[in-house]
Amino acid sequence: MKIKKMNSNSLIAPSILSANFARLGEEINSVMKAGADWIHFDVMDNHYVPNLTVGPMVCRSLRNDGIKDFIDVHLMIAPVNDLAKSFADAGADLISFHPEAVDDVAETINIIKQSGCKVGIAINPDTSLSVLQDIIGEIDLILLMSVYPGFGGQEFIEDTIEKISEAKKLIDQQDHQIFLEVDGGINNETISRVSKAGANVFVAGSAIFGSSDYEKTIQGFRQKIS
Repeated sequence: MKIKKMNSNSLIAPSILSANFARLGEEINSVMKAGADWIHFDVMDNHYVPNLTVGPMVCRSLRNDGIKDFIDVHLMIAPVNDLAKSFADAGADLISFHPEAVDDVAETINIIKQSGCKVGIAINPDTSLSVLQDIIGEIDLILLMSVYPGFGGQEFIEDTIEKISEAKKLIDQQDHQIFLEVDGGINNETISRVSKAGANVFVAGSAIFGSSDYEKTIQGFRQKIS
């Protein structure tokens, strides 16, 4: 049975994009022991975005190796449906996708749900929140990109703060739990403002895996989360 952490007010989700892949299992165990909540997969196909990262085999290998932590998969790919099902079969808990990457957003949401996963919608910096209008009642998470997808280590886009506040207002109008996740440029300088704007899931890659002390870094984040 997968361990679910879906009820915490603030969740830290280290992105494995910045981990040492030669010892990925050890890296994940280390950040979870240091206080992280979710493991975040940045899945890129060198088509929807100009980079190539990991596939379902990595997710399955981690599950087979005994990793039971919550796996949050962000698909930056096109097409989406088949690979989403493959990640669900491999052990993902939540799968987010970009609405621009599919022909029928509602259909993809349904496919992911039928595969047994929670579902999120990922929104690029230039994408309007209006894409959520007809589907917000069907999703579990909104992922706001605070950098342009494709590479880790980018600087935070300041306009994201206002977008987070707007998304939080939309969430507050719903009658079910929706997480508000922010990915890109999250560090000690930005996490406080992102939290105050309304986010409650914080994806950080290089800020965590690039630090010499994972526990100190994660606890430092928690001290700055409102």
